[in-house]
Amino acid sequence: MKLTKMKIWALVLCVVSAMQIAVVSCSDDPGVENYYTQSKEYASSYLQNREQYSEYLKILERARGEYNLRLVDMLGTYGSYTVFAPTNEAVAKYLAERGLSSVDELSVADCDTIALNSIIETAYFTTDINEGPYPKSNMLEHILSVKSFTEWDAQKQDSVLTMYINQASLVIHADDSVANGVVHTVSTIVGSPNDLIGAVILQDSICSLYAKAFQVTGIMDTLQDHYVDDTYGWANDKDRIDSCTWTNDKMLIITADGNEYDNVAYPAKRYFNYTVFLCPDSILEQKYGIKTLDDLRGKAHQLYDPVFPEDAGITDETDRRNALNRFISYHVLDRYGDYYSLTCMNNDQLQYEFNRMKYDICDWYGTLMPHSLMKLSFPSGTQPGLYVNRRGVRHHADERGGYYRGAKVSRPQDYTKVNTALNGIYHHIDDIVAYDFNMQEIVMNDCIRMDCTTLSPDFMTKLTDGDVARGHAGTDGNKYPGGSNNTSAANNPGRNVGFKPGYVRNFSMSPQTHMHVRCRSLWYGCYEADEVLFKGRYDFTLTLPSVPAGTYEIRMFTNAGYSTRGIIQVYIDGEPQGIPFDMRKNGKELFGWTSDDNLGDDDAIAAFDKSIHNLGWMKGPKCYHPQPRNSFDASSSNLRNGDANGRQIRKIFGTFTTDGKTDHYLRIQQKMESDNNELPFDFIELCPSSVYNNEYFPEPVW
Repeated sequence: MKLTKMKIWALVLCVVSAMQIAVVSCSDDPGVENYYTQSKEYASSYLQNREQYSEYLKILERARGEYNLRLVDMLGTYGSYTVFAPTNEAVAKYLAERGLSSVDELSVADCDTIALNSIIETAYFTTDINEGPYPKSNMLEHILSVKSFTEWDAQKQDSVLTMYINQASLVIHADDSVANGVVHTVSTIVGSPNDLIGAVILQDSICSLYAKAFQVTGIMDTLQDHYVDDTYGWANDKDRIDSCTWTNDKMLIITADGNEYDNVAYPAKRYFNYTVFLCPDSILEQKYGIKTLDDLRGKAHQLYDPVFPEDAGITDETDRRNALNRFISYHVLDRYGDYYSLTCMNNDQLQYEFNRMKYDICDWYGTLMPHSLMKLSFPSGTQPGLYVNRRGVRHHADERGGYYRGAKVSRPQDYTKVNTALNGIYHHIDDIVAYDFNMQEIVMNDCIRMDCTTLSPDFMTKLTDGDVARGHAGTDGNKYPGGSNNTSAANNPGRNVGFKPGYVRNFSMSPQTHMHVRCRSLWYGCYEADEVLFKGRYDFTLTLPSVPAGTYEIRMFTNAGYSTRGIIQVYIDGEPQGIPFDMRKNGKELFGWTSDDNLGDDDAIAAFDKSIHNLGWMKGPKCYHPQPRNSFDASSSNLRNGDANGRQIRKIFGTFTTDGKTDHYLRIQQKMESDNNELPFDFIELCPSSVYNNEYFPEPVW
């Protein structure tokens, strides 16, 4: 695998010198005598034992944070922290810029801001990260980003590889391991902008036409006005404390016949985030001759008037039905997605769970344009990277002959400016994207498989700890903590995020419904290593993702065959769909599940698939192989073969017909009078009749 510049930079640090000599000029070096020695110290002791950080230490001693705890004391306790420690010279420079002569002249609020900006509550070494945003926010709940450059060092008369935090704070020395994390020395105090994403977009001069379009359509106001949900709160302080920490035993949720305990906490606050895709002015001119806002208006009408002819005459550009409004709003997701989290590629082991020779890692999301959908893909092959609205497998057409390149997203190392804000992130793309005929008739003429952890924007919105619910890291920063048998919350590594009824977009739930997004495990028999879990006497209704006009089959993939699963009744648009589904039974009991190996040849396998489809069942997909590994193993067990009893199955709920402009609803109701029954809501599929009822091209098993 190709190493990123950041990881190369980290390797250089390890190889150049056992004493960890800095990678920049000696004039910026705090001195070898100040570096980490072999004795393990806590972060606070590390700073206290080195004079070079004495001014920063004064700030930490005065800072109190949200819980009125001296932050220097916090850094002297067990935990996991990344500390960006400024030198005394860096503090003096900051004070001079503010016209101050001493740290004593700073207010406690000033000290809080400086200290909280400089600490992330997870240890990140240079080998743990790629260029771009850190996975978790700092303690001020702001996003920090990292960028590396090759720069000329006048003293060394040579080029050196340097690293900056938020493209402003140079890392003088990196990766000093301490007992409770890591310390990086920086040349200036780490700051974080208070800008919202709209303001950050306006600062990107290479995408000025998109910025103007955001303004005239009023969508800029949406990006700027929505950040914190002021209606979200708690009954009392005790309720808040019991619900918002991962050390509360009351929130240990038992799952899977008592084999696992999910450590659950509810968010302390609720935010709104955005992910924006911007096509640079140069590409607009080069590909389409677009030089002015009027040119962009013309392109928007060219794309959307044929699709929505009834709205072609709407001139009010703040109207969601206007062509320019549709064009720009389609470029916005109402959730947070950095380069590696918009699919479950995540630049880690999860990619090796997929057979990427046969299936591109992908996810689907609704956009700010009403009744639209966007696809994000991360193919392998000769065209690797992140794409918007792509169809195919790797660099070629899929088994049904479908191929569409889509727009490629710029890599994190390609940006020269910070592309993150308090409430979101933007990405450059190398072409415009649209919900046009190409999208609807080519890209979406496929089985639309949506992981349930993507079905609400709230599952992918930054929490107060800087992470999102989907793929939330464990207590030690592990990306795949999984379930645990430990009945003590404090000793349970998993961090699963719960959601209150009334505060989950796209879902309405009864007050008796418990919902949480499970952390990932490479061992789970779950697509993309996670799922949404419902518990108790649940009754919820999902507003289905929007799809083009046509008839669709709705399916759910789940793990059945456990005594705690319960019995569910399903409704589509208020109409019950057949008899209740007894999820306590496995595939063998429900429809005579048989492995492909036991069925024999391809004709027998196809005949069996057809027969169970007619009964309302399908096997799991063949593309995903649950098991930890560092490279893909095609011979390993996949979700189609499952286990010997066929627990991993798809249930076909029914069909619905849509005009592509109307909402449709899926309701699932627990019928057993028990608080102990659960529903592992793994993924749903919206499969058009052109795919599941096609006599020429059978639906792929992937």
